[in-house]
Amino acid sequence: MKNLFEPAAADEVKKRVAQLKPDAARVWGTMVPAQALAHCSLAMEMAVGDQKPPRMFIGRILGPMLRKAALGNDDPMRRNSPTAKELLVQGDRDLEQERTRLIRLIDRFVSGGPARCTTHPHTFFGSLTPAQWATLMYKHADHHLRQFGG
Repeated sequence: MKNLFEPAAADEVKKRVAQLKPDAARVWGTMVPAQALAHCSLAMEMAVGDQKPPRMFIGRILGPMLRKAALGNDDPMRRNSPTAKELLVQGDRDLEQERTRLIRLIDRFVSGGPARCTTHPHTFFGSLTPAQWATLMYKHADHHLRQFGG
């Protein structure tokens, strides 16, 4: 499975982020490209420990069961998957600022490696290993880049 601790996977995501256009048509969902990059940055901030949202009640029940289904294979994330309220992005965002922010967070995650990955539980899935965080962050970025055909 691809994960963001793999330099090739991180480079792939960063190249796709760099190619995203402000007027890219979405294939699904409601976000525009700049909002999607801001949303991905918020998720990366969770992975590096800058954001520590509380566990969702439904995640405490379903998270451990769905963790393996979501992270145990190469299948992409499903369209219109639910998200934590802390990751919701509304309003106008500047694409270039959000692009720079996300690329810097990816670089920080990669350079920190497993030792610098958060130990705080994921808001839905609960406790994750650094490898699981790296897989989730790849799948999440891939999901939103595919949302705009990238």
